[in-house]
Amino acid sequence: MKRLFFLLAWIGIVAQGFAQGVFSLDSCRALAIAHNKTLLISHEKIDAAHYERKAAFTQYLPHIAATGGYMRSQKEISLLNHTQKEALGSIGTQVSGAMQNGITNLITQNPALLQDAGLMALLQALGSTDIATPLNNLGNSIVDAFRTDTRNLYAGALTLTQPLYMGGKIRAYNKITRYAEELARQQHNNNLQDVILSTDQAYWQVVSLASKKKLAEGYLQLLQKLESDVDKMIAQGVATRADGLSVKVKVNEAEMMLTKVDDGLSLARMLLCQLCGIDLTTSFVLTDEQKEDLSPTPTNAAGIDMNSVYDSRPEMRSLQLATQIYDQKIKLTRADYLPSVALMGSYMMTNPSVFNGFENKFKGMWNVGVVLNIPLWNWGEGRYKIKAARSEARITRYQLDDAKEKITLQVHQSLFKVNEAAKKLSLATRNLDKAHENLRYAQLGFEEGVIPAANVLEAHTAWLSAQSEKIDAQIDVKLTQLYLQKATGELNTGTFNF
Repeated sequence: MKRLFFLLAWIGIVAQGFAQGVFSLDSCRALAIAHNKTLLISHEKIDAAHYERKAAFTQYLPHIAATGGYMRSQKEISLLNHTQKEALGSIGTQVSGAMQNGITNLITQNPALLQDAGLMALLQALGSTDIATPLNNLGNSIVDAFRTDTRNLYAGALTLTQPLYMGGKIRAYNKITRYAEELARQQHNNNLQDVILSTDQAYWQVVSLASKKKLAEGYLQLLQKLESDVDKMIAQGVATRADGLSVKVKVNEAEMMLTKVDDGLSLARMLLCQLCGIDLTTSFVLTDEQKEDLSPTPTNAAGIDMNSVYDSRPEMRSLQLATQIYDQKIKLTRADYLPSVALMGSYMMTNPSVFNGFENKFKGMWNVGVVLNIPLWNWGEGRYKIKAARSEARITRYQLDDAKEKITLQVHQSLFKVNEAAKKLSLATRNLDKAHENLRYAQLGFEEGVIPAANVLEAHTAWLSAQSEKIDAQIDVKLTQLYLQKATGELNTGTFNF
């Protein structure tokens, strides 16, 4: 909701600026942030890191997987060989033949049995009974019962895996993804400050050139008035033609200077349009262009707390997060060489099934177990990898210390430049007052005829130089304050950080 509010506020600022053709510094910042491709990319990186963190959390939860397959084989697996199949299939015929042979041999060896009418009737009954067919059918049914019919094999399994102990790998990975998301945010903030810095530089460049254009126009008007006065004095014989030529040369130089300033201003406006993502030919006026005097507010550069600066700089926070990430990578590497325990459960089905003989039906069973994996010997691979991870962690700490030293130097340099810019502005203001007074005396003297045109031209040149130096000093104060805010991490990005 807060982000939506800020976004709507930006739209209001920008729409108002377009409607009036006047852009403020905040509206330029808003446009630049909304259209900067680097910020859009870094924002997507934040989203990607956020989803990576959510994905890492799922490693704590049980995972369910389904597996299925079908296989067609040329031949089926046979539990009986061909001889056994033939023997079982003709078992009735063999038994019947053996009985007939046995009865015949019995009578042949014992002729007296022919006199026993009852026994002969029994033997005749056994000989006339068909036992071959049912026994053959029984043998064939046994052969069919041993058929596996594995030419068409279907199999499926539903498996559940719940990690119980993975050597701390899951916990370390979750911390890494959490730090990575925060790291992406800090990098986005750093890119955001860079965009604001570039936009402010382009903004104040346009303001500086617009002020110098006004100055060049005013200087040209003064020279044109002086040229008109000299022409009148030449006509009256008070001034020489050499004086007139000198003034005309200065007028031409002023016109050339105005042309250069105007071209530079056009290019600066195009650069600002490019940063803001608007058409390069857009006509607009900046709020600070309309001010006669920028009058920058002095910066109180005393009492800067470097610890607060370290906490505010996105680069420092990024390096701190990188250090924490590499600390977790040590644990992640160590976890690969520690025992791991997982709970396994599954339900498996096959067709043909073997739970009730061989049947062409889908039947299955469930099972539950615990899987334990203990690395026993890896020739020191784990020890070497852990040492490498520790070296990478130490590198990030050295980089963090180096960044602290560089940031401290940068802050002190920015403080020096802020103080130097304030002194230059004070000197430029005093020089401008003197140049104004000098120009006034020169003009009065020229009108009275006691000061030559050359001295008046020198006074005009000094006045122009003093005005230009004051404009540069004012812009320099604005920029040095901006650089100090960037160095201390206080560049105002809170409103635009969405």
